[in-house]
Amino acid sequence: MELGVHFIDFLPGDPAALGPTLADAATAAEYGGATLFTLADHLFQMENVGRADDPFLEGYTSLGFLAGRTSTIELGLLVTGVTYRYPGLLAKAVTTLDVLSGGRSLLGLGAAWYDREHIALGIPYPPLSARFEMLEETLQICAQMWSDDNGPYDGKHYRLAETICVPQPVRRPPVLIGGDGERKTLRLVAQYADVWNSTTSDPGELQHKVDVLHRHCDAVGRDPAEIRKAVGVPADPFAAPDEYLRTVERYAALGIGMINAGPLPGNPDPVGFIRRLGDELIPRLGEIG
Repeated sequence: MELGVHFIDFLPGDPAALGPTLADAATAAEYGGATLFTLADHLFQMENVGRADDPFLEGYTSLGFLAGRTSTIELGLLVTGVTYRYPGLLAKAVTTLDVLSGGRSLLGLGAAWYDREHIALGIPYPPLSARFEMLEETLQICAQMWSDDNGPYDGKHYRLAETICVPQPVRRPPVLIGGDGERKTLRLVAQYADVWNSTTSDPGELQHKVDVLHRHCDAVGRDPAEIRKAVGVPADPFAAPDEYLRTVERYAALGIGMINAGPLPGNPDPVGFIRRLGDELIPRLGEIG
């Protein structure tokens, strides 16, 4: 079982300390044996984490910074909100990250949800049905830009006269789709994703979601084993470590190969927490699966 570290709480304080803390967090994750380091794609802090006016850094700028501070760990956003960037610009940003990191970028993508930051900053926030249409078109456009087809793309929401993307990625970025919606999200996972990140941490409910994904894979002729499966686990692994690991074993039995965890909101020492993950949790996770 692999561990991805998800870093979401930029602690209030001196803005000059944000960069060094973020770099220390990513290098601690890499040194400790984590597979993936992710940030959330937001412009305001999420209100279930802190206050909207708490510090928050833009995602792809931050990942570019981390590309120069790390050497092996995969980097991505969990997940990119489809509304924030036009698809051609998004594909170019992820490609640039991939080239500068030596092939370590991951494209996490979702339908976006935080209406407050959209409204506050003047970003259009279409209805959910339209955002899912935009999500699918964005997946198609990124795939085309990472191919030999430089021709046009003509969709309902996006029209591109050319899809030139030079340089191409060092490694075609894996596509991660996050979410558990059974009718739309898991159908998109089956059709387009290399990685699925579930937010369903209850093993019984997760079994149901896996079954639904398998049915969608059958419908599109896809082997579900081709899709890496991850789950976000919000619990503190050090509060009851044996119980935590028993739950992870149940995930592994469902075909889950990675858990995403990180410092909980308000942790005054996020880097120390990540170092502890490397010292105490990752070696035990390596024995599961």
